[in-house]
Amino acid sequence: MDVGFYHCTRSSPETVVPQLAEKAMAANYRLLVRVAGPEEAGRLDELLWNYRADSFLPHGVAGVGDEDARQPLLISTDFSPVNDATLAISMSQGLPFGEAKFDRVLLLFDGSDEEETRRARGHWRAVAEREDVSRTYWQQMERGWSKSA
Repeated sequence: MDVGFYHCTRSSPETVVPQLAEKAMAANYRLLVRVAGPEEAGRLDELLWNYRADSFLPHGVAGVGDEDARQPLLISTDFSPVNDATLAISMSQGLPFGEAKFDRVLLLFDGSDEEETRRARGHWRAVAEREDVSRTYWQQMERGWSKSA
Protein backbone atom coordinates (compact mmCIF):
# COMPACT_ATOMS: atom_id res chain seq x y z
CA MET A 1 0.00 0.00 0.00
CA ASP A 2 1.14 3.54 -0.72
CA VAL A 3 0.17 6.30 1.71
CA GLY A 4 0.19 9.88 0.46
CA PHE A 5 0.29 12.53 3.17
CA TYR A 6 -1.41 15.70 1.88
CA HIS A 7 -0.43 18.74 3.95
CA CYS A 8 -3.21 21.24 3.22
CA THR A 9 -1.81 24.72 3.78
CA ARG A 10 -3.89 26.87 1.42
CA SER A 11 -7.28 25.10 1.46
CA SER A 12 -9.16 22.99 3.95
CA PRO A 13 -8.90 19.22 3.49
CA GLU A 14 -12.65 19.16 2.82
CA THR A 15 -12.29 21.44 -0.20
CA VAL A 16 -9.35 19.40 -1.54
CA VAL A 17 -11.41 16.18 -1.65
CA PRO A 18 -13.44 17.09 -4.77
CA GLN A 19 -10.26 17.92 -6.71
CA LEU A 20 -8.62 14.62 -5.78
CA ALA A 21 -11.85 12.69 -6.34
CA GLU A 22 -12.27 14.17 -9.79
CA LYS A 23 -8.76 13.05 -10.78
CA ALA A 24 -9.21 9.61 -9.23
CA MET A 25 -12.52 9.01 -10.95
CA ALA A 26 -11.12 10.18 -14.30
CA ALA A 27 -8.49 7.46 -13.83
CA ASN A 28 -11.31 4.92 -13.18
CA TYR A 29 -10.57 4.42 -9.48
CA ARG A 30 -13.34 3.44 -7.13
CA LEU A 31 -13.00 5.63 -4.09
CA LEU A 32 -13.83 5.57 -0.40
CA VAL A 33 -13.67 8.82 1.59
CA ARG A 34 -13.47 8.25 5.32
CA VAL A 35 -14.85 11.04 7.48
CA ALA A 36 -15.09 11.45 11.25
CA GLY A 37 -18.87 11.40 11.57
CA PRO A 38 -22.32 12.02 10.07
CA GLU A 39 -22.04 15.82 10.20
CA GLU A 40 -18.81 15.79 8.18
CA ALA A 41 -20.36 13.24 5.78
CA GLY A 42 -23.31 15.56 5.19
CA ARG A 43 -21.07 18.57 4.49
CA LEU A 44 -18.90 16.58 2.08
CA ASP A 45 -21.96 15.11 0.35
CA GLU A 46 -23.29 18.62 -0.29
CA LEU A 47 -19.87 19.86 -1.42
CA LEU A 48 -19.45 17.02 -3.92
CA TRP A 49 -22.87 17.68 -5.48
CA ASN A 50 -22.12 21.40 -5.82
CA TYR A 51 -18.37 21.31 -6.47
CA ARG A 52 -18.47 22.94 -9.91
CA ALA A 53 -21.23 23.51 -12.42
CA ASP A 54 -19.30 21.60 -15.10
CA SER A 55 -18.35 18.69 -12.85
CA PHE A 56 -20.29 15.58 -11.89
CA LEU A 57 -18.97 13.43 -9.06
CA PRO A 58 -21.45 10.58 -8.58
CA HIS A 59 -21.32 9.39 -4.99
CA GLY A 60 -23.26 8.25 -1.99
CA VAL A 61 -23.09 8.24 1.80
CA ALA A 62 -22.68 4.80 3.38
CA GLY A 63 -25.84 3.55 5.05
CA VAL A 64 -28.12 6.05 3.29
CA GLY A 65 -30.14 3.99 0.87
CA ASP A 66 -29.26 0.51 -0.29
CA GLU A 67 -26.86 1.21 -3.18
CA ASP A 68 -23.53 1.52 -1.31
CA ALA A 69 -21.89 -1.24 -3.36
CA ARG A 70 -22.69 0.54 -6.64
CA GLN A 71 -21.23 3.92 -5.69
CA PRO A 72 -17.99 4.87 -7.51
CA LEU A 73 -17.30 7.22 -4.58
CA LEU A 74 -18.58 6.32 -1.14
CA ILE A 75 -18.42 8.60 1.91
CA SER A 76 -18.09 6.51 5.07
CA THR A 77 -17.16 6.71 8.74
CA ASP A 78 -15.04 3.56 8.46
CA PHE A 79 -12.68 1.90 6.02
CA SER A 80 -15.08 -0.82 4.79
CA PRO A 81 -14.79 -0.70 1.00
CA VAL A 82 -18.23 -2.11 0.27
CA ASN A 83 -17.99 -0.36 -3.10
CA ASP A 84 -14.76 -2.27 -3.96
CA ALA A 85 -12.68 0.90 -3.59
CA THR A 86 -8.95 0.56 -4.18
CA LEU A 87 -8.24 4.18 -3.25
CA ALA A 88 -9.15 5.75 0.08
CA ILE A 89 -9.04 9.34 1.25
CA SER A 90 -8.89 9.76 5.01
CA MET A 91 -10.14 13.00 6.46
CA SER A 92 -10.37 11.63 9.98
CA GLN A 93 -6.66 11.17 10.66
CA GLY A 94 -6.87 7.40 10.58
CA LEU A 95 -5.18 4.83 8.39
CA PRO A 96 -6.71 1.46 7.43
CA PHE A 97 -4.07 -0.87 8.88
CA GLY A 98 -5.75 -4.19 9.58
CA GLU A 99 -9.16 -2.94 8.43
CA ALA A 100 -9.14 -3.09 4.65
CA LYS A 101 -6.78 -3.45 1.75
CA PHE A 102 -6.36 -0.44 -0.52
CA ASP A 103 -3.74 0.13 -3.19
CA ARG A 104 -3.41 3.72 -2.08
CA VAL A 105 -4.54 5.90 0.82
CA LEU A 106 -4.43 9.68 0.87
CA LEU A 107 -4.34 11.18 4.36
CA LEU A 108 -5.38 14.84 4.24
CA PHE A 109 -4.50 17.09 7.15
CA ASP A 110 -4.95 20.78 7.91
CA GLY A 111 -1.58 22.47 8.29
CA SER A 112 -3.10 25.27 10.37
CA ASP A 113 -4.34 22.79 12.99
CA GLU A 114 -1.48 21.86 15.34
CA GLU A 115 -3.23 18.74 16.66
CA GLU A 116 -3.95 17.39 13.15
CA THR A 117 -0.37 18.07 12.11
CA ARG A 118 0.96 16.31 15.22
CA ARG A 119 -1.21 13.24 14.51
CA ALA A 120 -0.12 13.21 10.86
CA ARG A 121 3.54 13.25 11.95
CA GLY A 122 2.82 10.28 14.20
CA HIS A 123 1.28 8.40 11.27
CA TRP A 124 4.28 9.34 9.10
CA ARG A 125 6.63 7.73 11.67
CA ALA A 126 4.40 4.66 12.02
CA VAL A 127 4.28 4.14 8.25
CA ALA A 128 8.10 4.41 8.11
CA GLU A 129 8.34 1.36 10.36
CA ARG A 130 6.22 -0.83 8.08
CA GLU A 131 7.86 -2.79 5.27
CA ASP A 132 4.58 -3.32 3.42
CA VAL A 133 3.78 0.39 3.09
CA SER A 134 5.44 3.18 1.12
CA ARG A 135 4.87 6.85 1.79
CA THR A 136 4.99 10.18 0.00
CA TYR A 137 4.52 13.70 1.27
CA TRP A 138 2.66 16.38 -0.65
CA GLN A 139 2.53 20.00 0.44
CA GLN A 140 0.07 22.47 -0.96
CA MET A 141 1.87 25.42 -2.53
CA GLU A 142 0.69 28.63 -4.14
CA ARG A 143 0.43 26.93 -7.55
CA GLY A 144 -0.43 23.32 -6.84
CA TRP A 145 1.21 20.52 -4.91
CA SER A 146 4.88 19.79 -4.28
CA LYS A 147 5.92 16.17 -3.76
CA SER A 148 8.71 14.89 -1.50
CA ALA A 149 9.73 11.30 -0.81
